[in-house]
Amino acid sequence: MTIPRPKLWLFAKDYLLIIFGISLYGLGFCAFIATAPDKVVIGGMAGLSQVVDMVSYGVFGFHIPYSITIFTVNILMLIAAWKIVGRTFVIRTLFGVVIITTIFAVFQPMFTKPPVEGQTFMDIIIGAVLCGLGIGLVFIHNGSTGGTDIVAAVASKKSNVSIGRAMMYFDLSVICSSMLLKFILTPEFDFQAAVPALVYGLITLFVIPFMADMMINTNRMAVQFTIFSPYWQEIATAINNEAQRGCTVLNGMGWYSKKDVKVLLVMCRKIESVTIFRIIKSIDKDAFITQAQVNGVYGRGFDEIKLKMTKPRTHDGRLDTELPTRPEPKSFNI
Repeated sequence: MTIPRPKLWLFAKDYLLIIFGISLYGLGFCAFIATAPDKVVIGGMAGLSQVVDMVSYGVFGFHIPYSITIFTVNILMLIAAWKIVGRTFVIRTLFGVVIITTIFAVFQPMFTKPPVEGQTFMDIIIGAVLCGLGIGLVFIHNGSTGGTDIVAAVASKKSNVSIGRAMMYFDLSVICSSMLLKFILTPEFDFQAAVPALVYGLITLFVIPFMADMMINTNRMAVQFTIFSPYWQEIATAINNEAQRGCTVLNGMGWYSKKDVKVLLVMCRKIESVTIFRIIKSIDKDAFITQAQVNGVYGRGFDEIKLKMTKPRTHDGRLDTELPTRPEPKSFNI
């Protein structure tokens, strides 16, 4: 089977950007977080690898590289979750696991001290920002880094817990378990001295998802235009043809002039707003325009509503018990 050249380029572009995103994540963790003097433990599979290394060194006296732990635990989790999350998710995640294992194996020996010495808070913030941007970039291009992605996918299949909440539960348990293990493995454990590491870990718990959400939602941000112009027909046609966006024509009345007017309502991505402005101004430089940011636009040409449906409803909003139950959503894929 031959793949058209444009699709082949998009396919290759996705995987190249997934690799770049995982590299950002590995750089942020290995260079800035793992080298912090307070031994900060973050969530996710990277944090779990820190905990395993802590146990191996405290009990057996030797270190286990993060890359070995990440690869081994991910493979075991994928085997256990094969029947639950599906073949497509497993294959896609395997690529991310192999790449992130390689990146960690390369970066961990390269960084032995923090880039910004004496500024642990700055190291943690920079590392968390890089990790969040990397994860967001991977998700945008339909990739997966494994770890908490697998846990979240299984949780969403077997319970009503949302994916984001499942990831937060897993990350919080990793951070808290690190403190418990430090208390068990260190006879002279000083809780007051260990508090900064716990605080830094909790900071990463919020900064990383926040930056990932910013990266993911940047392309999804939408704006709403309300346009008043006597040349509304020309503007609507140009927006349809040039911007490839729809227009809704509303009837209104100017209360000052007491004349009927037509109002255009346009929804578009934020990155398309400059194009809309140029179209309007090229036709009517005196057009009255308002622009408002909207939290989300769902439907054809925008995002799809992803909700777990129950029984279908009639047009008056009542449950229709005579109609068949709508099918469950397809398997979760990142």
